[in-house]
Amino acid sequence: MSIEVLQKATVIHASAVPGRTVWDLLLKALWAINSLDTLHNFFDELPALLEKPIEEGSSGVADADPQRPKRMLLSRNSPLGAFVRRAQLEFTRLQFHDGISLWKELIAFRHPTLGLWKRRNPGVSSYSFDSNLPEDSADADGKLEGLVYGDMSDSTFGDAYTSTDDMERLLDHQINQMQRLGNRVPQEVQSQLRAMAKPGASIPDVTYYMQFLEAWKSGDYPSSFDNLHRYFDYAMRQGEKGLYQYGLLNLAILHADFGCVSEAISAIQETIATARENHDLPCLNYSLSWLHQFGRTHPEEIGEVQEKGVLGSEKEALVFLKAKAKESNMWTLLSTTLLSEAKLTLSKLARKGRYGEAISRMDEIDPEALRGVKHQPYWTTSLGILRTQRHLNRDELEAADQVLLQLQAAPAEAQELRYSISLMEIHLQLRRRDYPGALALLEKLLTQLSQQEADIYQRLKAMVLKARIYDKAGIPQKGFSVAVRAASLAHKARLLPVLWEAVGAICRILTSVKEFDSAVRLLESVLPQALECEDCELAAYLFSCLADGHMGMAGQAKEGSTQRKEKLTKASNSLDRAFDEYSRIDDIRGQCEMLAKKATIMHLNGDLVLANDCAAKYLDIRRAAT
Repeated sequence: MSIEVLQKATVIHASAVPGRTVWDLLLKALWAINSLDTLHNFFDELPALLEKPIEEGSSGVADADPQRPKRMLLSRNSPLGAFVRRAQLEFTRLQFHDGISLWKELIAFRHPTLGLWKRRNPGVSSYSFDSNLPEDSADADGKLEGLVYGDMSDSTFGDAYTSTDDMERLLDHQINQMQRLGNRVPQEVQSQLRAMAKPGASIPDVTYYMQFLEAWKSGDYPSSFDNLHRYFDYAMRQGEKGLYQYGLLNLAILHADFGCVSEAISAIQETIATARENHDLPCLNYSLSWLHQFGRTHPEEIGEVQEKGVLGSEKEALVFLKAKAKESNMWTLLSTTLLSEAKLTLSKLARKGRYGEAISRMDEIDPEALRGVKHQPYWTTSLGILRTQRHLNRDELEAADQVLLQLQAAPAEAQELRYSISLMEIHLQLRRRDYPGALALLEKLLTQLSQQEADIYQRLKAMVLKARIYDKAGIPQKGFSVAVRAASLAHKARLLPVLWEAVGAICRILTSVKEFDSAVRLLESVLPQALECEDCELAAYLFSCLADGHMGMAGQAKEGSTQRKEKLTKASNSLDRAFDEYSRIDDIRGQCEMLAKKATIMHLNGDLVLANDCAAKYLDIRRAAT
């Protein structure tokens, strides 16, 4: 509140002194404090405004003091009385530097009324604000004034005073911004904060936490570690023992961010144990959620934790964390679990060929939510993977290569993203018909997965892909053992999509050794369940394998026989189904392959018109792709 506001509020009220307003008396009282010593006397005399405390054994009424002036006294427990007692107490607690700052602020506060005070008191000089300054010409150049008060030309006479509470609120706001957005404090703001933390003034403990975050974001591991310990040491010293588990949680996150994985796991396990002991459910649920996400990024490091059964299976962990988040209204934790579900939803959209819708969903995300240091790279990488898959399906190999180069330039932190990028590289080599290069990349990926003890789904998917690479290279029998092993493991793990794909790879091998009947019967038994997966690429692959099986059986039948025509018709129908599935995911090469096979069947049937139609459609698709 400025002095002008106070003047407007008091000048309209008359005082007990005739001809004087409350403002006149207030102005006189303000200028009566004309030195630091007078300011101390003012606060020392404040208890005179209060009633005497009732002493033990008295009659219950404070004894009258004949030396006190006859004025109305304030009750010690009244709001005004409590304010007076608190003001006198806080002034007594001030350090010397803070007392000087308060004196300078009082001078700055009443300075706008200097002209009015001079008009009412002609003998007042410019140095009347401090009775210790000489008013004669002996110090006309103002050297003593400048030495004590600095530049008097500035109406503020010094820096603005900031209370400890205001400082803590400001720091809390900065910490909230850093945690929410993941960015650092601008240099200008840091300079202002340092200026507010004057030498000799008490520094809020939360300052060390902000310094911890700043050092963490700047990559200064030793400083961040020291400031984190310093903050929680002060907190524990002040009796806030309930913060111990949060100190461990911050320590685990810090270790993980700087690559100290084993230390991070040790710290988070201690966090979980401490939170359980203190019955701190919010901290416990958040720690479990963090451990779940950390395990997805570093699956090779949490084998011991999984053996202890801390989280259970991934599906059980998601269900548990989602339920706990709703019970305790922990929206941050709920958003983490919903994020995992969102990944599954986007994956399903992509498998159905709805790349445009999946990309649109990601583009609809509020940019404000992506300002975090980790959110933006994850979103960018996921979007890049979707675009790469779309380019590969459309046979836009150069565009896919460019996106992959961008993704490889900034390696993803999440393990599932790194795995998806590796698969995109392999599929790019397959589209280029560089089968040795694709197989070399796949062997490298399998080695990494075995060393990391990765998710079994990823390993099985890579094993099936190896069998398919051998098939495309013209040596399908070489992938028989790996395909059978993948099918057996997928059946034990109940990973049905991988199992159906492995069955398709086995059927391709059976077709290559002319076991057409076995391949057809096996495919017809799994296709209804495979279609339930709603994976267009998987369905197209199985229908293509089924068409090859029927075509092989037609070749074994007598020319012109009913069985031959029946098998050719079934092969044609299977090719149509495969073409439809490839069309849903815009797979240009798959569509052209199915049309070429269908044109061959039409030629065998003697239907040249339909054969020409298939050839024309083939050319149209190729021209549209280029």
